[in-house]
Amino acid sequence: MICLHGLAPEQEAGIRAAAPDWHLIFGRPKDLDPAEFRDAEVIFGWCDAVEETGLAAGSKLRWIQLWSSGADYMPFGKLKEGEVMLTTASGVHPVPMAETVFAMLLAFTRELPRAIRNQTRRHWDKAGRFTELNGRTMAVIGLGSIGTEIARLAQAFGMRVIGVRRTARPAEHVDAVLTPDKLDEALAASDVIVNVLPKTTETDGLFDEARFAAMKQGAFFVNIGRGASVRTDALVQALTNGHLAGAGLDVFETEPLPEDHPLWSLDNVIITPHTGGNTDRLKERVTALFLENLAAYLETGSPARNLVDYDRQY
Repeated sequence: MICLHGLAPEQEAGIRAAAPDWHLIFGRPKDLDPAEFRDAEVIFGWCDAVEETGLAAGSKLRWIQLWSSGADYMPFGKLKEGEVMLTTASGVHPVPMAETVFAMLLAFTRELPRAIRNQTRRHWDKAGRFTELNGRTMAVIGLGSIGTEIARLAQAFGMRVIGVRRTARPAEHVDAVLTPDKLDEALAASDVIVNVLPKTTETDGLFDEARFAAMKQGAFFVNIGRGASVRTDALVQALTNGHLAGAGLDVFETEPLPEDHPLWSLDNVIITPHTGGNTDRLKERVTALFLENLAAYLETGSPARNLVDYDRQY
């Protein structure tokens, strides 16, 4: 078993206690012999060497536990062909990602970007389009664990929440749940739209010119899902022609975002470099999930949570 990403001593100790009879290797990818990946049955983490060696013919690999919630960057074909199980870290990012959404929204409603610009100039200016979240409607597109936490915070701010997901069954902290065929209805009714969708063939380019046109005039758009679900040119157009009031963006079609991209120069855009899920508690939470899955794997041969369906790609 190989555990990557530089775990803390107490986290390493927890894994040793859970698998006392296993040969365990802890280290960062650059410090490991690529040949070791060929002999590993379980890998906690991901790097290029896993694909190059761990998924090669004759390898012993049976299960990979990722640190990320999404798995769209993974070689699904090779994994399926090699009968390697893949689990994501879905469920460990809701708190930081939901807080990222509200950091962006509160920055917009309380005119913090303008205030920060004025502060750097030592300029006292009370002008601004101040507003509130209370009493507004939010559409959460994608009601997994992250979307549900966003909805919970939205209701705490006194917002009405519309959720969009595959099934219309009721969801906690959500006032109305709609299916994807009613997405435009949700967009037209909402003051804030938050995209939490994974990257799949169905979501690629979902937010295009027509979708932004369907949004309410003056709405805010936040993307913490996947950059590929948004057609950036259409978003820039909606931001520059005044249809959207602003956008908070943590993910992009191209990452890193090119230095000459027009998004950088828009005052009504907040950009974070795909750090929405970052937190000082990440290793603690991912390791706890891995230990839960490891216990199930040792007992049944299959991890318990977040097993990726290679046909659905999540």
